[in-house]
Amino acid sequence: MPDLTTMRRDYDEGSFSESTLADTWLAQFRRWFDDAVAADLPEPNAMVLATADPDGAPDARVVLLKGLSEEGFVFVTNGASAKGAQLALDDRVALVFPWHALQRQVRVVGTAARLPDADSDALWDPRPRGAQLAAAATVQSSVVDGREDLVRAFRDLDEQTPEGKLPRPASWGAYRVEPQRVEFWQGGHDRLHDRLRFERDDAEGGGWVVRRLAP
Repeated sequence: MPDLTTMRRDYDEGSFSESTLADTWLAQFRRWFDDAVAADLPEPNAMVLATADPDGAPDARVVLLKGLSEEGFVFVTNGASAKGAQLALDDRVALVFPWHALQRQVRVVGTAARLPDADSDALWDPRPRGAQLAAAATVQSSVVDGREDLVRAFRDLDEQTPEGKLPRPASWGAYRVEPQRVEFWQGGHDRLHDRLRFERDDAEGGGWVVRRLAP
């Protein structure tokens, strides 16, 4: 294993200033997301989703961004999963988009809510049959004895259902994270990173203010 104390690279992709910041967090996110796609980053829509368990302990995992609008960030999961159960008890969440190759990250703090069935159906229907089988055959986050049990459940459901797409399980659905803060982080030379944060200001009727943060 290498010496972790010396594992370091300088950030030299350039600075990020208020003069180049878009007018809204959504416009700025789309701009950076397009850059991540153009750079051919693997799964640029991958994001870390952090929740809290019933004791308040943090829990985090990577999910995929499946929708984006001024209302927030959309992802899908099984409501019976660990994160689904946690969201039912505490809707406060955080997101991180780690675009390391561009020396950027986007950090989001907000609240998550389940979307109506129509929205969940719209995201379930385009999924390949294999992905639908995997989601429907088992209960996400439940304990299993071994991988062979997962494969068996997958194959059994495949054989028991007609060819084509499966109906959406009631527990599987779409969630939207409504942001309260969206921070755009650009790595800087000598660790003088640029951090610009859009923050909802309830005193301004729910408008947004931009603040620069120390690195």
